[in-house]
Amino acid sequence: MSGLPPATRDWLTGPGLTRLWEGIRKRLESNGVQAAGSLRLAALDTQERNDLSLLLGKPLTSAAVTVRLDVLDARLRASAAGLGLRDTLEELGPPLTDRRAARADATARREQVWSSLASSLDASALAGQEWPRRWYDLLRRAGVPRGVTPDAAIRTLQQAVQVLAVLLGPERSGNALGRGELAAMTTGSAHGLDDGTWLARLVQRGVALAHGTEFPDDAAGRRALWRLVSVTPDEVSSTVLTYGLRPAGEGWRECALRERAKHHAETHLTPRDLHSLRPRLPAGTLIHICENPRVVEAAADAACVRPLVCTSGSAATVVVTLLDALAATGCRFAYHGDFDWPGIVLANRVIRRYDAMPWRMGTADYEHLAARSQAEGIPQLALDGQPVSADWDSDLAPAMTALGVALHEEATLDLLVDDLSRQT
Repeated sequence: MSGLPPATRDWLTGPGLTRLWEGIRKRLESNGVQAAGSLRLAALDTQERNDLSLLLGKPLTSAAVTVRLDVLDARLRASAAGLGLRDTLEELGPPLTDRRAARADATARREQVWSSLASSLDASALAGQEWPRRWYDLLRRAGVPRGVTPDAAIRTLQQAVQVLAVLLGPERSGNALGRGELAAMTTGSAHGLDDGTWLARLVQRGVALAHGTEFPDDAAGRRALWRLVSVTPDEVSSTVLTYGLRPAGEGWRECALRERAKHHAETHLTPRDLHSLRPRLPAGTLIHICENPRVVEAAADAACVRPLVCTSGSAATVVVTLLDALAATGCRFAYHGDFDWPGIVLANRVIRRYDAMPWRMGTADYEHLAARSQAEGIPQLALDGQPVSADWDSDLAPAMTALGVALHEEATLDLLVDDLSRQT
């Protein structure tokens, strides 16, 4: 039930008092919800002057007025409203928010996060080591990620301390642990330490500080951090698709690659394979790189002779690991991808990193394919998104923009297979 008489409510919610209540609401919410201080309203129209004159009990003749909040509070209590300023505002609109108190509460809750972390460290097997203090200071400066509540932050930081105590405490046996096993043991979830989670980053920063190494900015570096504390990340679920690799060496992996290449069979290599495999090819070997697995499939069907590595879209860490290893042996690279803006972004990245040659990725190639697909009655795929300049051909982006057609690698498949079929 409303505490205001209906007639009084109707009058107080009229347009002549709208600016007054809006201004007072902001003032009260910022000053601890106290009917203190004043509010100045300027450029009053006739309706506002008339209503304010009635509300304040004095005639207003100018276009501006200063309203003392304590006076208005007393005036409302003595009027038909029968309520003070705060209660009147809450009758007319949503409850007031004491923003000063909310800020103080938020500050106190943030402080609780860090005091809880300090207590957890002091009570853990890490107490007495030097690096946890630097870890604490680093985390406090960085703050809690946006969207993480104080309660969730406390819980995650306590889990991080628990994980680090297992990995770096004095009782650590040194026996290898799977990352999923460690996560299940310390968080209850096998995915609790998945790469990219805040908890994983917290633990990895602690490991880096404890071992005096820089925090890595790539997935391969983060996996190396886990191995520093005898934790084995998942190294079997991600793969790089290859074809025709014939590395030297008598290890069974090298022999298996050569055998599969002999029979024109594609091969999926895992990070675990790449730890043991040293893909040594003759210096100067040209490795073709494609974006779409369909190119590998077509190359295998056609018994192509040239080696091929597929990024399967944006190159994952396992792809980069293989290409880095091949580059270290002196291999050269040629890259082909999609003629769309994400494809140009990926092509720029690969070509820059490996000084790769563009492979049928020039303006003439694009225009030829666009004309051919149109002549063959193939439905045109609209080119959407923000244009991206191609590092290797300044005319390509303008040509793509002018035609407005996206072309995926399948449109070039016959030409790519022809290239991969040539012995020299």
